[in-house]
Amino acid sequence: MTRYLCTLAVLATLAAGTPALADTLLVDRAREKPAGALPVRGQSMQQVQSQFGAPAEQLQPRGGQKRQWPTIHRWVYPQFTVYFEKQKVIDVVANQADPNEIGPKPPIR
Repeated sequence: MTRYLCTLAVLATLAAGTPALADTLLVDRAREKPAGALPVRGQSMQQVQSQFGAPAEQLQPRGGQKRQWPTIHRWVYPQFTVYFEKQKVIDVVANQADPNEIGPKPPIR
C-alpha cells in the first residue's frame, strides 16, 4: 500500500510539472468574426457572389437522387464554405486556418 501511494505521489508531481498545451479551436476563431463577414441563411447565389466575389472553387453538387433529397451546391472561399439548396444559402462553415487548428474535416471532393 505504501509503495502504491509513493508511486501515485510521484506521478502527480510529474503531471503537475508538465506544461499545459492548448488546442486552437475553430469555434473560438469563428466567434471572433463580425456577423457581416459571412453569408447569411436565405441569401441567393447571386447575392453571395456579388458580396464576396467568385468562389475559389465550386465543388461537385451532391444529392438529388430522389425527389426528397435536394441537390446541395458547395462553394469554397478561402475563409469559409457555403452550402446552397435551390439557389439559397442553407449553411456556412468556416474553413481551417492552419493544420494545427481543430475544426471540420475537409470537404469530400
